[in-house]
Amino acid sequence: MKTALITGVTGQDGSYLAELLLSRGYEVHGIIRRASTFNTVRIDHIDGTGLETHYGDMVDSSSLNRILERIKPDEIYNLAAQSHVKVSFEVPEYSAEVDALGVLRLLDAIRETGLKTKFYQASTSELFGGAEKLPQNEDTPFYPRSPYAVAKLYAHWIVVNYREAYNLFACNGILFNHESPRRGETFVTRKITRGVANILARNQDYLELGNLEARRDWGYAPEYVEYMWRVLQGEQPEDFVVGTGEFHSVGDFVKDAFSYAGLDWGKYVKVDARYFRPTEVDNLLANPARVREKLNWDPRVKYEDLVKIMVDADMRKLGLEPPGDGDKVLKKKFPDRWWKVD
Repeated sequence: MKTALITGVTGQDGSYLAELLLSRGYEVHGIIRRASTFNTVRIDHIDGTGLETHYGDMVDSSSLNRILERIKPDEIYNLAAQSHVKVSFEVPEYSAEVDALGVLRLLDAIRETGLKTKFYQASTSELFGGAEKLPQNEDTPFYPRSPYAVAKLYAHWIVVNYREAYNLFACNGILFNHESPRRGETFVTRKITRGVANILARNQDYLELGNLEARRDWGYAPEYVEYMWRVLQGEQPEDFVVGTGEFHSVGDFVKDAFSYAGLDWGKYVKVDARYFRPTEVDNLLANPARVREKLNWDPRVKYEDLVKIMVDADMRKLGLEPPGDGDKVLKKKFPDRWWKVD
């Protein structure tokens, strides 16, 4: 039985990854931060069924060292982050402490303990930021446009440096946007689908959003955590760009989500400048040719399916009867689904 450690286990990706690893027979450990309230809703259904949680923090080296020495994991997946781009402008120092130096602390703990483990770092398409080249692949120059992206750039390169300097099995996954019903409620896709459901339930009258012109490459999160697992099963550590290879604007997502629910988006959506970033990122589009060729990773859920899956889930959460097309997609494309239906 392999042992895996997941930082950020309470997040969207962490919860799906924990389910995947448990389905593959792993002993799974997750790091959670101490807080005055619990934020474990995404993993409550699996806690104690092969998942063991430990208190720790990416800003505290001693807690990370203790956990590594105790567990001695075969695989480490670092998904912990202050992951909201807009928020990083408001808390830039904290974002750097967690997203940049936190990765250094983990890597140095591996080096100091001499642990023979495989390490995965959750990198991000935001590294490309203002890059003019489309689509973006592993050779595209980075151009970060936020404190979050700059911190993640440090993390990306420190992984490369420790891999080359200390012969660590350490990989970066440059993942483009990946969403699901477990996406945080302040992220734009989930904000949209929750808004649709709340407007249908008459819990709110309208939805306020920022830049509707920004275009993103959106995929389905459970498929992306499967990539994370696959890349650590290789014989050599590699970095990959991971995405669907197609992109759509935030405005497209709005129109399609509202239309799917039978609503005219123009009656309910307002643009508010408060939600614009100080430096906007206009276009992020993946060229996933390399990961498709080397790892045989090719997403089954496309953009149109993703919108339906998320709207269905948010409507159901409010006791509404969804159209159900998203549910049909999941049943058809994932007959062996290993994650909990949200």
